[in-house]
Amino acid sequence: MGSADSKLNFRKAVIQLTTKTQPVEATDDAFWDQFWADTATSVQDVFALVPAAEIRAVREESPSNLATLCYKAVEKLVQGAESGCHTEKERQIVLNCSRLLTRILPYIFEDPDWRGFFWSTVPGAGRGGGDEDDENARPLAESLLLAVADLLFCPDFTVQSHRRSTVDTAEDIHSIDSCEYIWEAGVGFAHSPQPNYIHDLNRTELLKLLLTCFSEAMYLPPSSDSSNTNPWVQFFCSTENRHALPLFTSLLNVVCAYDPVGYGIPYNHLLFSDYREPLVEEAAQVLIVTLDYDSSTSSSPTVDGTTTGTAMDDVDPPGPDNLFVNYLSRIHREEDFQFILKGVARLLSNPLVQTYLPNSAKKIQFHQELLVLFWKLCDFNKKFLFFVLKSSDVLDILVPILYFLNDARADQSRVGLMHIGVFILLLLSGERNFGVRLNKPYSVRVPMDIPVFTGTHADLLIIVFHKIITSGHQRLQPLFDCLLTIIVNVSPYLKSLSMVAANKLLHLLEAFSTTWFLFSAVQNHHLVFFLLEVFNNIIQYQFDGNSNLVYAVIRKRNVFHQLANLPTDSQSIQKGLQRKKKSPEPISRTNSQDGASMEGSRPAAPAEPGTLKTSLVATPGIDKLTEKSQVSEDGTMRSLEPESLQPLPEGNLPSAASDGEPWSGEVSHPQRDRRRLSSASSSGQWSPTPDWVMSWKSKLPLQTIMRLLQVLVPQVEKICIDKGLTDESEILKFLQHGTLVGLLPVPHPILIRKYQANSGTAMWFRTYMWGVIYLRNVDPPIWYDTDVKLFEIQRV
Repeated sequence: MGSADSKLNFRKAVIQLTTKTQPVEATDDAFWDQFWADTATSVQDVFALVPAAEIRAVREESPSNLATLCYKAVEKLVQGAESGCHTEKERQIVLNCSRLLTRILPYIFEDPDWRGFFWSTVPGAGRGGGDEDDENARPLAESLLLAVADLLFCPDFTVQSHRRSTVDTAEDIHSIDSCEYIWEAGVGFAHSPQPNYIHDLNRTELLKLLLTCFSEAMYLPPSSDSSNTNPWVQFFCSTENRHALPLFTSLLNVVCAYDPVGYGIPYNHLLFSDYREPLVEEAAQVLIVTLDYDSSTSSSPTVDGTTTGTAMDDVDPPGPDNLFVNYLSRIHREEDFQFILKGVARLLSNPLVQTYLPNSAKKIQFHQELLVLFWKLCDFNKKFLFFVLKSSDVLDILVPILYFLNDARADQSRVGLMHIGVFILLLLSGERNFGVRLNKPYSVRVPMDIPVFTGTHADLLIIVFHKIITSGHQRLQPLFDCLLTIIVNVSPYLKSLSMVAANKLLHLLEAFSTTWFLFSAVQNHHLVFFLLEVFNNIIQYQFDGNSNLVYAVIRKRNVFHQLANLPTDSQSIQKGLQRKKKSPEPISRTNSQDGASMEGSRPAAPAEPGTLKTSLVATPGIDKLTEKSQVSEDGTMRSLEPESLQPLPEGNLPSAASDGEPWSGEVSHPQRDRRRLSSASSSGQWSPTPDWVMSWKSKLPLQTIMRLLQVLVPQVEKICIDKGLTDESEILKFLQHGTLVGLLPVPHPILIRKYQANSGTAMWFRTYMWGVIYLRNVDPPIWYDTDVKLFEIQRV
């Protein structure tokens, strides 16, 4: 039968279904088989031939027929899984049912009255229509998920058969050990099966259905209670699924082993079509959704790097019930870590490779999913995090992240990408090794729209962060605290900043310490505290190699004097605020001495008008995101109890909603702390008062810098007068050999603000991840135009 006939018959069946007012019996196979038995329709055909309006009409007007259609389609998948799909016809039926369910499920999820449908048991299901109530009947959702899991390890359908196939020795799907059929070599599996594009296509279709099952989460509004687990994921990742381990391993290995360049031959991808990429994308999306787990509420072990033994030790407390999270947290072999890290770094660097050999490699689009996966790996498996930081391989993750951050800074549709990149760097910056690794010279020349510099990876990070703050769009302001916290965390370990990076840090201080900026919002002064902490850390712990920074501080000494003499009387506060009205820019874009950008780079572009984006919930303030640890002399860290801390004044930062919508979840309440110190005007608007300014001005940590200026400025001035110098190289030479030993105040202890898991970020990750998946699945557009509740779809 031709494909046109086949489509016509399928369409006829759909029309019959929508026009029947009477329920069709489940036993009427002649009617139901039209949907899957005689047709050969692609998933795109199914989406075209089953319009949304018709699915909704059947749902409202003949619900029993929609219920029967779902039930019959699941029944066919279960039969396929039972039989092992040995014939072409059975495989075709399985694929047709899979496509049909992928089309229909979102319309079941969007209607609250239908949401329980898949979790109910169907009376007399599959038992010859008998009406005896079987206690053990499974809910439809469970039957569906178990059938999909079986079908993903079905010889000659989704995996290579291990037998010389003749019909009588066909493998019994129930006796096979699916661990021998893992899809790709890598973690826990050494054998790389022969690539088979038909198997890849079939896996991709089934994973698409699985992802659609999991997407019920999109139809529930965000809540601050992130512990409400997704019942589909919960069941699929439980011990009920006998394929949980091989499937987890298959997904992880398929993603990490993927080489989009095509066996290292440039331009190879233009010669043959790549059947692997759709599978890799689907695998990455299914993987991150199964790992959606709030670690802040869990009792799973967090390793502090001091425990020894293998990750599978019995002494470990039992991990989470979600087996995917459990397996991920227990990976421990060095070669497995190496395989994962190399794979993720190779894929994240793919868009950068594009820039110096255009079109030489296939450009992958799933870097956001990879970043979520990398985040989950570091968050759930501390041994992996330590492995990443053990060598300079971490820089192969850092550089692509900085590239994405810089590239997306002007694009409102990529706010989520900016956040996850910054979150990952915040997590890494809590570990001393990250700061140490940043001292490696930066020689890779990825074309980026930043000033040319010669220096280290630390310079690159500071220059990109400066660019984000001074030329990103307004929505990024909630991230400023995070960006500066990262710089504070690494600052005690930075051996030698370049002049370009030193000037950038002072330019930020200059911008953030203007009176109108300090007085115009309750938390703005925190940014100045962070920057002063950076300067103090470098001067106290890394003075010797940092003559560029010391020179920059001396040149801009008036900024520090102005801060020390900040006026606190009402009149001056009002005057400071008046200035704001004249210059509304958050930061002067001029005078940042940018110089020429790198060759071959393109400026960061804003989103094209009309670009779709999904809204995000607010991220918690920096005080909720992190907890402070003190580094002792021997380099070990101890967590500080909150009361022993000198808090930043106004301990709580208000958490600005990343997309302008307030969120009822974990948002701090700055009003409570401010009541004493500032007058709230009748409109409820906050306004600064002398008491408020005094409360934090008195805590500005300026002693170290003032002492440095007191000692060095007269000496530098004397050199200039004696030698009639205007040339900075002499001064730098003098500063390089100078020392302040014994002249500075006693070094303060190093404070690190380490990321801590909390339900606010867990919810943020959920909305971000599903937003990415929603927008990336356009062919077919699985969720498009359905009534999702987890986020709003907005046009830029």
